[in-house]
Amino acid sequence: MPTRKRKPGFDTLAIHAGQEPEGLTGAVTVPIFQTSTFAQVAVGKNKGYEYARTGNPTRTALETCLAALEDGRWALAFSSGMAASDAIAHLLKAGDHVVMGDDVYGGTYRLFVRVFDQLGIATTAVDMRRLASVRKALRKTTRLVWIETPTNPLLKVLDIHALAGIAHAGKALAVVDNTFASPYLQNPLAHGADLALHSTTKYIGGHSDVVGGAIVGNDPQLRERLAFLQNAVGGVPGPLDAWLVLRGAKTLAVRMERHSLNGQAVAEWLAEHPKVSRVNYPGLRAHPQHDLAKRQMRSFGGMLSFELKSGEAAAKRMAARTKIFALAESLGGVESLIEVPLAMTHGSVRGTKLAPPAGLVRLSVGIETVHDLIEDLAEAIG
Repeated sequence: MPTRKRKPGFDTLAIHAGQEPEGLTGAVTVPIFQTSTFAQVAVGKNKGYEYARTGNPTRTALETCLAALEDGRWALAFSSGMAASDAIAHLLKAGDHVVMGDDVYGGTYRLFVRVFDQLGIATTAVDMRRLASVRKALRKTTRLVWIETPTNPLLKVLDIHALAGIAHAGKALAVVDNTFASPYLQNPLAHGADLALHSTTKYIGGHSDVVGGAIVGNDPQLRERLAFLQNAVGGVPGPLDAWLVLRGAKTLAVRMERHSLNGQAVAEWLAEHPKVSRVNYPGLRAHPQHDLAKRQMRSFGGMLSFELKSGEAAAKRMAARTKIFALAESLGGVESLIEVPLAMTHGSVRGTKLAPPAGLVRLSVGIETVHDLIEDLAEAIG
Protein backbone atom coordinates (compact mmCIF):
# COMPACT_ATOMS: atom_id res chain seq x y z
CA MET A 1 0.00 0.00 0.00
CA PRO A 2 1.53 3.35 -1.00
CA THR A 3 2.52 5.75 1.76
CA ARG A 4 0.12 8.65 2.12
CA LYS A 5 1.68 11.89 0.92
CA ARG A 6 2.40 14.34 3.72
CA LYS A 7 0.58 17.66 3.66
CA PRO A 8 2.84 20.53 2.56
CA GLY A 9 4.27 22.69 5.34
CA PHE A 10 3.12 26.22 6.12
CA ASP A 11 6.03 27.89 4.32
CA THR A 12 5.39 25.84 1.18
CA LEU A 13 1.67 26.62 1.21
CA ALA A 14 2.36 30.33 1.68
CA ILE A 15 4.41 30.38 -1.51
CA HIS A 16 2.50 27.90 -3.66
CA ALA A 17 -1.15 27.47 -2.58
CA GLY A 18 -3.34 29.00 -5.30
CA GLN A 19 -0.23 30.25 -7.08
CA GLU A 20 0.55 27.80 -9.86
CA PRO A 21 2.48 29.26 -12.83
CA GLU A 22 0.15 31.23 -15.08
CA GLY A 23 -1.13 29.08 -17.95
CA LEU A 24 -0.61 31.38 -20.93
CA THR A 25 2.96 32.56 -20.32
CA GLY A 26 4.26 30.41 -17.44
CA ALA A 27 4.73 33.45 -15.19
CA VAL A 28 5.60 32.15 -11.72
CA THR A 29 4.00 35.13 -9.99
CA VAL A 30 0.21 35.41 -10.09
CA PRO A 31 -0.66 38.24 -12.51
CA ILE A 32 -2.61 41.32 -11.50
CA PHE A 33 -5.82 40.87 -13.49
CA GLN A 34 -6.54 44.59 -13.76
CA THR A 35 -9.95 44.34 -15.37
CA SER A 36 -13.48 45.20 -14.34
CA THR A 37 -15.25 42.67 -16.57
CA PHE A 38 -14.67 39.45 -18.50
CA ALA A 39 -15.79 38.50 -22.01
CA GLN A 40 -18.36 35.69 -22.05
CA VAL A 41 -18.37 32.75 -24.43
CA ALA A 42 -22.13 33.09 -24.88
CA VAL A 43 -25.00 34.67 -22.98
CA GLY A 44 -24.90 33.20 -19.50
CA LYS A 45 -21.78 31.16 -20.25
CA ASN A 46 -18.36 32.33 -19.05
CA LYS A 47 -14.89 31.04 -18.29
CA GLY A 48 -15.38 31.25 -14.55
CA TYR A 49 -15.53 35.02 -14.18
CA GLU A 50 -18.02 37.63 -15.32
CA TYR A 51 -17.61 40.82 -13.27
CA ALA A 52 -14.72 41.77 -11.00
CA ARG A 53 -16.81 42.59 -7.93
CA THR A 54 -18.09 39.02 -8.00
CA GLY A 55 -14.73 37.42 -8.69
CA ASN A 56 -11.24 38.07 -10.00
CA PRO A 57 -8.45 35.52 -10.63
CA THR A 58 -5.94 37.46 -8.50
CA ARG A 59 -8.43 37.51 -5.63
CA THR A 60 -9.14 33.81 -6.11
CA ALA A 61 -5.43 33.05 -5.75
CA LEU A 62 -5.31 35.03 -2.50
CA GLU A 63 -8.41 33.32 -1.11
CA THR A 64 -7.02 29.88 -1.96
CA CYS A 65 -3.76 30.72 -0.22
CA LEU A 66 -5.43 32.11 2.91
CA ALA A 67 -7.68 29.06 3.23
CA ALA A 68 -4.61 26.83 3.09
CA LEU A 69 -2.73 28.88 5.71
CA GLU A 70 -5.64 28.71 8.17
CA ASP A 71 -6.29 25.06 7.28
CA GLY A 72 -9.82 25.98 6.23
CA ARG A 73 -11.91 24.82 3.30
CA TRP A 74 -12.51 28.32 1.97
CA ALA A 75 -11.60 31.98 2.38
CA LEU A 76 -13.16 35.25 1.25
CA ALA A 77 -11.12 38.42 0.77
CA PHE A 78 -12.41 41.90 1.55
CA SER A 79 -11.31 45.50 1.11
CA SER A 80 -10.45 45.85 4.82
CA GLY A 81 -10.66 44.03 8.11
CA MET A 82 -13.70 46.12 8.97
CA ALA A 83 -15.38 45.15 5.68
CA ALA A 84 -14.86 41.51 6.65
CA SER A 85 -16.26 42.21 10.14
CA ASP A 86 -19.22 43.99 8.59
CA ALA A 87 -20.00 40.98 6.41
CA ILE A 88 -20.10 38.74 9.50
CA ALA A 89 -22.32 41.26 11.30
CA HIS A 90 -24.69 41.15 8.33
CA LEU A 91 -25.39 37.51 9.14
CA LEU A 92 -27.45 38.89 12.05
CA LYS A 93 -30.93 40.35 12.10
CA ALA A 94 -32.88 42.71 14.34
CA GLY A 95 -33.37 41.18 17.77
CA ASP A 96 -30.16 39.16 17.70
CA HIS A 97 -27.50 39.47 20.39
CA VAL A 98 -23.69 39.45 20.32
CA VAL A 99 -21.27 38.63 23.13
CA MET A 100 -17.80 40.11 22.73
CA GLY A 101 -14.72 40.61 24.87
CA ASP A 102 -14.22 43.68 27.02
CA ASP A 103 -10.85 44.32 25.36
CA VAL A 104 -11.33 44.47 21.60
CA TYR A 105 -10.16 46.69 18.79
CA GLY A 106 -11.95 50.04 19.00
CA GLY A 107 -13.26 49.71 15.44
CA THR A 108 -14.96 46.41 16.31
CA TYR A 109 -16.68 48.02 19.28
CA ARG A 110 -17.72 50.98 17.12
CA LEU A 111 -19.17 48.70 14.44
CA PHE A 112 -21.41 46.74 16.78
CA VAL A 113 -22.30 49.38 19.37
CA ARG A 114 -22.66 52.45 17.16
CA VAL A 115 -23.71 50.98 13.81
CA PHE A 116 -25.54 47.70 14.31
CA ASP A 117 -27.09 48.68 17.62
CA GLN A 118 -29.35 51.13 15.79
CA LEU A 119 -30.46 48.23 13.57
CA GLY A 120 -31.73 46.33 16.60
CA ILE A 121 -28.71 44.12 17.33
CA ALA A 122 -27.63 44.16 21.00
CA THR A 123 -24.07 43.66 22.27
CA THR A 124 -22.76 42.61 25.68
CA ALA A 125 -19.06 42.97 26.52
CA VAL A 126 -17.53 40.68 29.14
CA ASP A 127 -14.12 39.56 30.35
CA MET A 128 -13.79 36.41 28.24
CA ARG A 129 -11.04 35.03 30.43
CA ARG A 130 -13.87 34.24 32.85
CA LEU A 131 -15.83 31.46 31.14
CA ALA A 132 -18.65 31.68 33.67
CA SER A 133 -19.16 35.33 32.71
CA VAL A 134 -19.49 34.36 29.06
CA ARG A 135 -22.06 31.68 29.87
CA LYS A 136 -24.01 34.15 32.01
CA ALA A 137 -23.99 36.75 29.20
CA LEU A 138 -25.57 34.39 26.68
CA ARG A 139 -29.22 34.95 25.86
CA LYS A 140 -31.73 32.92 23.86
CA THR A 141 -31.15 35.48 21.10
CA THR A 142 -27.33 35.25 21.15
CA ARG A 143 -26.17 34.37 17.65
CA LEU A 144 -22.54 35.43 17.72
CA VAL A 145 -19.65 35.15 20.19
CA TRP A 146 -16.84 37.45 19.07
CA ILE A 147 -13.44 36.31 20.32
CA GLU A 148 -10.26 38.35 19.89
CA THR A 149 -7.07 36.67 21.03
CA PRO A 150 -4.55 37.95 21.87
CA THR A 151 -6.67 40.98 22.60
CA ASN A 152 -6.04 44.53 21.45
CA PRO A 153 -4.45 46.30 23.29
CA LEU A 154 -4.05 44.41 26.59
CA LEU A 155 -2.81 41.13 25.08
CA LYS A 156 -5.18 38.90 27.03
CA VAL A 157 -5.14 35.32 25.74
CA LEU A 158 -8.54 33.63 25.49
CA ASP A 159 -9.31 29.91 25.41
CA ILE A 160 -10.68 29.42 21.89
CA HIS A 161 -11.71 25.79 22.40
CA ALA A 162 -13.64 26.52 25.59
CA LEU A 163 -15.29 29.66 24.22
CA ALA A 164 -16.29 27.93 20.99
CA GLY A 165 -17.88 25.17 23.05
CA ILE A 166 -19.87 27.73 25.05
CA ALA A 167 -20.98 29.47 21.85
CA HIS A 168 -22.08 26.23 20.23
CA ALA A 169 -23.96 25.12 23.34
CA GLY A 170 -25.91 28.36 23.01
CA LYS A 171 -26.43 27.80 19.26
CA ALA A 172 -24.22 30.77 18.39
CA LEU A 173 -21.32 31.14 15.99
CA ALA A 174 -17.81 31.46 17.37
CA VAL A 175 -15.74 34.02 15.44
CA VAL A 176 -12.06 34.61 16.24
CA ASP A 177 -10.24 37.77 15.21
CA ASN A 178 -6.82 36.22 14.56
CA THR A 179 -5.12 39.42 13.38
CA PHE A 180 -2.59 39.75 16.22
CA ALA A 181 -1.41 36.15 15.93
CA SER A 182 -1.64 35.58 12.16
CA PRO A 183 -2.23 32.08 10.72
CA TYR A 184 1.41 31.23 11.36
CA LEU A 185 1.11 31.48 15.15
CA GLN A 186 -2.49 30.35 15.69
CA ASN A 187 -5.27 28.54 13.81
CA PRO A 188 -8.67 29.17 15.43
CA LEU A 189 -10.57 26.68 13.23
CA ALA A 190 -8.45 23.87 14.64
CA HIS A 191 -9.64 24.87 18.13
CA GLY A 192 -13.34 24.78 17.22
CA ALA A 193 -14.05 28.29 15.91
CA ASP A 194 -16.51 28.63 13.05
CA LEU A 195 -14.76 31.57 11.41
CA ALA A 196 -11.30 33.11 11.55
CA LEU A 197 -11.11 36.82 10.76
CA HIS A 198 -8.08 38.82 9.65
CA SER A 199 -7.17 42.36 8.90
CA THR A 200 -4.75 41.35 6.14
CA THR A 201 -3.48 44.92 6.33
CA LYS A 202 -1.44 43.72 9.27
CA TYR A 203 0.85 40.68 9.47
CA ILE A 204 -0.33 38.85 6.36
CA GLY A 205 0.29 41.87 4.11
CA GLY A 206 3.19 42.75 6.36
CA HIS A 207 4.62 45.82 4.60
CA SER A 208 2.24 48.68 5.53
CA ASP A 209 1.38 49.23 1.87
CA VAL A 210 -2.11 47.73 1.51
CA VAL A 211 -5.46 47.57 3.31
CA GLY A 212 -7.42 44.32 3.27
CA GLY A 213 -9.40 41.77 5.23
CA ALA A 214 -10.38 38.11 5.08
CA ILE A 215 -12.70 35.49 6.55
CA VAL A 216 -11.77 31.80 6.61
CA GLY A 217 -14.06 28.89 7.46
CA ASN A 218 -15.13 25.31 6.80
CA ASP A 219 -18.94 25.35 6.65
CA PRO A 220 -20.09 25.56 2.99
CA GLN A 221 -23.41 27.13 3.98
CA LEU A 222 -21.61 29.93 5.84
CA ARG A 223 -19.44 30.46 2.78
CA GLU A 224 -22.50 30.75 0.58
CA ARG A 225 -24.09 33.36 2.86
CA LEU A 226 -20.89 35.37 3.25
CA ALA A 227 -20.00 35.19 -0.45
CA PHE A 228 -23.45 36.60 -1.22
CA LEU A 229 -22.75 39.49 1.16
CA GLN A 230 -19.25 39.96 -0.26
CA ASN A 231 -20.80 40.47 -3.70
CA ALA A 232 -24.04 42.19 -2.72
CA VAL A 233 -22.55 44.70 -0.29
CA GLY A 234 -19.40 45.06 -2.37
CA GLY A 235 -16.55 45.44 0.12
CA VAL A 236 -14.06 43.63 -2.11
CA PRO A 237 -10.36 44.27 -2.67
CA GLY A 238 -9.08 45.44 -6.03
CA PRO A 239 -6.71 43.11 -7.90
CA LEU A 240 -3.61 45.12 -6.97
CA ASP A 241 -4.58 44.99 -3.28
CA ALA A 242 -5.15 41.23 -3.52
CA TRP A 243 -1.77 40.83 -5.23
CA LEU A 244 0.03 42.86 -2.53
CA VAL A 245 -1.48 40.77 0.27
CA LEU A 246 -0.61 37.57 -1.61
CA ARG A 247 2.96 38.79 -2.04
CA GLY A 248 3.16 39.51 1.69
CA ALA A 249 1.82 36.07 2.60
CA LYS A 250 4.82 34.42 0.90
CA THR A 251 7.17 35.62 3.64
CA LEU A 252 4.74 35.44 6.58
CA ALA A 253 6.50 32.52 8.27
CA VAL A 254 9.99 34.02 8.26
CA ARG A 255 8.70 37.43 9.29
CA MET A 256 6.66 36.05 12.20
CA GLU A 257 9.71 34.19 13.49
CA ARG A 258 11.64 37.48 13.67
CA HIS A 259 8.66 39.45 15.03
CA SER A 260 8.37 36.86 17.82
CA LEU A 261 12.07 36.87 18.67
CA ASN A 262 12.18 40.67 18.76
CA GLY A 263 8.91 40.92 20.66
CA GLN A 264 10.16 38.55 23.34
CA ALA A 265 13.44 40.44 23.74
CA VAL A 266 11.75 43.85 23.97
CA ALA A 267 9.14 42.56 26.44
CA GLU A 268 11.80 41.06 28.71
CA TRP A 269 13.80 44.28 28.63
CA LEU A 270 10.74 46.41 29.45
CA ALA A 271 9.76 44.05 32.28
CA GLU A 272 13.06 44.89 34.02
CA HIS A 273 12.89 48.66 33.43
CA PRO A 274 12.49 50.67 36.66
CA LYS A 275 10.08 53.16 35.05
CA VAL A 276 7.71 50.49 33.70
CA SER A 277 4.92 49.25 35.97
CA ARG A 278 3.41 46.52 33.77
CA VAL A 279 4.16 44.68 30.53
CA ASN A 280 1.49 42.76 28.63
CA TYR A 281 3.08 40.05 26.48
CA PRO A 282 2.00 36.38 26.35
CA GLY A 283 5.61 35.21 26.07
CA LEU A 284 6.45 36.41 29.58
CA ARG A 285 6.13 33.77 32.27
CA ALA A 286 4.45 36.40 34.44
CA HIS A 287 1.62 36.77 31.92
CA PRO A 288 -1.57 35.32 33.52
CA GLN A 289 -2.34 33.19 30.44
CA HIS A 290 1.22 32.21 29.54
CA ASP A 291 0.52 28.48 29.76
CA LEU A 292 -2.63 28.80 27.63
CA ALA A 293 -0.67 30.80 25.06
CA LYS A 294 1.95 28.03 24.91
CA ARG A 295 -0.78 25.45 24.21
CA GLN A 296 -2.73 27.54 21.72
CA MET A 297 -0.02 29.46 19.87
CA ARG A 298 3.20 28.38 18.16
CA SER A 299 5.02 31.48 19.43
CA PHE A 300 4.03 34.83 20.92
CA GLY A 301 4.31 37.39 18.13
CA GLY A 302 5.41 40.98 17.92
CA MET A 303 2.59 42.80 19.73
CA LEU A 304 2.92 44.04 23.30
CA SER A 305 1.76 46.86 25.51
CA PHE A 306 3.07 48.41 28.72
CA GLU A 307 2.40 51.14 31.26
CA LEU A 308 4.84 53.69 32.60
CA LYS A 309 4.75 54.38 36.33
CA SER A 310 4.47 58.12 35.70
CA GLY A 311 1.22 57.84 33.71
CA GLU A 312 -0.44 59.26 30.61
CA ALA A 313 1.64 62.39 30.06
CA ALA A 314 4.84 60.38 30.21
CA ALA A 315 3.41 57.79 27.83
CA LYS A 316 2.52 60.41 25.23
CA ARG A 317 5.87 62.11 25.66
CA MET A 318 7.75 58.86 25.24
CA ALA A 319 5.72 57.83 22.16
CA ALA A 320 6.63 61.09 20.47
CA ARG A 321 10.37 60.71 21.19
CA THR A 322 11.21 57.41 19.51
CA LYS A 323 13.30 57.52 16.35
CA ILE A 324 13.01 53.98 14.95
CA PHE A 325 9.53 53.23 16.30
CA ALA A 326 7.22 55.37 14.15
CA LEU A 327 4.36 57.06 15.99
CA ALA A 328 1.53 55.61 13.93
CA GLU A 329 -1.64 53.54 14.05
CA SER A 330 -1.84 50.03 12.57
CA LEU A 331 0.50 47.13 13.24
CA GLY A 332 2.10 44.05 11.77
CA GLY A 333 4.45 45.67 9.26
CA VAL A 334 8.16 45.02 8.99
CA GLU A 335 8.82 48.38 10.64
CA SER A 336 8.25 49.01 14.35
CA LEU A 337 5.34 51.23 15.42
CA ILE A 338 4.37 52.86 18.71
CA GLU A 339 1.06 54.36 19.82
CA VAL A 340 -1.04 55.36 22.82
CA PRO A 341 -4.26 53.37 22.22
CA LEU A 342 -6.77 55.52 24.10
CA ALA A 343 -5.67 58.60 22.16
CA MET A 344 -5.42 56.76 18.83
CA THR A 345 -6.81 53.35 17.80
CA HIS A 346 -9.21 53.01 20.75
CA GLY A 347 -10.63 56.54 20.89
CA SER A 348 -14.11 55.15 20.21
CA VAL A 349 -14.18 53.42 23.62
CA ARG A 350 -13.08 56.47 25.61
CA GLY A 351 -15.44 57.01 28.52
CA THR A 352 -16.70 53.40 28.52
CA LYS A 353 -15.77 50.43 30.69
CA LEU A 354 -13.86 49.07 27.69
CA ALA A 355 -11.39 51.96 27.68
CA PRO A 356 -7.74 50.88 28.09
CA PRO A 357 -5.56 52.66 30.68
CA ALA A 358 -4.84 56.22 29.55
CA GLY A 359 -1.12 55.71 30.02
CA LEU A 360 -0.92 52.45 28.07
CA VAL A 361 1.63 52.30 25.25
CA ARG A 362 1.25 49.70 22.48
CA LEU A 363 4.16 48.46 20.41
CA SER A 364 4.16 46.64 17.11
CA VAL A 365 7.70 45.27 17.22
CA GLY A 366 9.14 45.02 13.72
CA ILE A 367 11.98 42.98 12.28
CA GLU A 368 14.79 45.51 12.66
CA THR A 369 17.94 44.71 14.66
CA VAL A 370 16.55 44.21 18.14
CA HIS A 371 19.41 46.02 19.92
CA ASP A 372 18.56 49.14 17.92
CA LEU A 373 14.92 48.86 19.00
CA ILE A 374 15.80 48.52 22.68
CA GLU A 375 18.20 51.43 22.48
CA ASP A 376 15.50 53.55 20.83
CA LEU A 377 13.03 52.76 23.62
CA ALA A 378 15.63 53.38 26.32
CA GLU A 379 16.38 56.86 25.00
CA ALA A 380 12.66 57.67 24.62
CA ILE A 381 11.75 56.56 28.14
CA GLY A 382 14.69 58.52 29.52
